[in-house]
Amino acid sequence: RMHARWAMLGALGCITPELLSTYGGVDFKEPVWFKAGSQVLTEGGLDYLGNPGLVHAQSIIAIVITQVILMGAVEGYRVNGGPAGEGLDKNY
Repeated sequence: RMHARWAMLGALGCITPELLSTYGGVDFKEPVWFKAGSQVLTEGGLDYLGNPGLVHAQSIIAIVITQVILMGAVEGYRVNGGPAGEGLDKNY
């Protein structure tokens, strides 16, 4: 189930910037999904939705740590009895 969640978020993350740049008039430095992540490693970093006032990502290490903490918290909540977390198989 966790892989399906990542896949749905990944698909949304791939499609949204390309649609916004093509039809929404939003100007991205790199709207193509397989090149967008490299913007974090550039000198200016990555501005989400082209706005430095939103999330300004400059450190890949900070991004990884944030993702691990957030996903760990959500999955920990689910496994400990959160939504759809009761009655799970011990091997799951």
